[in-house]
Amino acid sequence: MTTYTLSTTVPLPYDDAVAATRAALAEQGFGVLTEIDIAATLKAKLDVDVPPQVILGACRPPLAHAALQVDPSVAAMLPCNVVVRSVGADTCVVEAFDPAVMTQIVPDLAPIAAEAGQRLTAALAALTEEH
Repeated sequence: MTTYTLSTTVPLPYDDAVAATRAALAEQGFGVLTEIDIAATLKAKLDVDVPPQVILGACRPPLAHAALQVDPSVAAMLPCNVVVRSVGADTCVVEAFDPAVMTQIVPDLAPIAAEAGQRLTAALAALTEEH
């Protein structure tokens, strides 16, 4: 198991899991700035098939702004990446990069990373509570 992500498994088909993840992130004040369809990209670029999966670039502007005030180079680590990956017909894994890992690079981000981590953890918990 990885130590750099927050993760949960949800008993939902892929499209429903993506929609539920977006809603759970919104409940925690995150907007989705970017969306990368990994399966479509790998099919188009390499002609390989992988299970449906998407990277949602989630941002909570007050946290992003606070982090940028600590160190403008933090922008290279933004937004928070949240992955929804199909692992079966009715099961998906949802995982997010753990913001606490950023504190290993920029220790002064600790309070901001803690809040981001709490909000992402709450979003993931909401996914499993609802389903």
